[in-house]
Amino acid sequence: MSVVVRNPPRAERAAVEGLSGYGVATVHEAQGRTGLLDPRLRPVWQGARVAGTAVTVSVPPADNWMIHVAVEQCREGDVLVVAPTSPSEAGYFGDLLATTVAAHGVRALVIDAGCRDVAELRAMGFPVWARHVSAFGTVKETLGDVNIPVVCGGQLIEPGDVVVADDDGVVRVPRREAAAVLAASKAREEREAALRERYAKGELGLDIHQMRTRLAAKGLTWVDHPEGAQEPDGESGTAGAAS
Repeated sequence: MSVVVRNPPRAERAAVEGLSGYGVATVHEAQGRTGLLDPRLRPVWQGARVAGTAVTVSVPPADNWMIHVAVEQCREGDVLVVAPTSPSEAGYFGDLLATTVAAHGVRALVIDAGCRDVAELRAMGFPVWARHVSAFGTVKETLGDVNIPVVCGGQLIEPGDVVVADDDGVVRVPRREAAAVLAASKAREEREAALRERYAKGELGLDIHQMRTRLAAKGLTWVDHPEGAQEPDGESGTAGAAS
C-alpha cells in the first residue's frame, strides 16, 4: 500500500541553519566520516550551497507523479529527496516542478535519478543534485510514497533529517543528532582555521601533527642525494659550448 505521511518531525530549525554555514566535507568529517551520499550525485550547476530538512519521495522508474503529491507536504526550509525504486535515468524534475516546490519553500532537490532544464534551473537559482541530466520524460501512472525512509545515493534518509549539499556533494545528518553534529562542525572549523594560519606561515604538516616518528616506524627513510650538496657550476654549460 502506498502512503503519504503528513507532518513528520523535522530537525530543529536552529541546528539546520547552523549547519548551513559549514561545507559538506566539514559536516561529513565532524560526524565521524558518515552520511556522505554517492559522489556520483552531482550539482547540475556549480556554486549552490544549502541545508534543509528532508521531505522524502519514493518513486517508480520514469514516473514523477509522487513528486507532485509531495509538494503539498513541503514547508519552508525543506529539501526534496527523491529515490526511484529501481535505477532510472529519466528526467523526473525540471523548471516547472522547481517553480512549484520553490513556491512552497523548498530549498533544493536531491535525486538519485535524472533532472532536466538545467539552464532554466540555473537562471532560477534553484539547486539540484542529481545522478543524471537527461531530457527523457516521465509519466504519471504509478503510485509511490511520501515521507517514508528511503535510500538515496546509498544512504538511508528519513523524513526530517538534515541534508547539507554543496559543490563537494551531499551529506545526511540524522534529525536527532543535528545539534551535536553542529557543535562538532563548529569545533572542527575552528581547529582548521588555526591550522590554516600555521600552514600559511610555512609550517609543515609533518611537524605540526608529529608525523615523522610514525612515518619512520612504518619504514620511511630520508636519504640525501649524492650530488645534492654540491653547488651547481653555472659556467660549465658555457665552457662546454665553446670547446
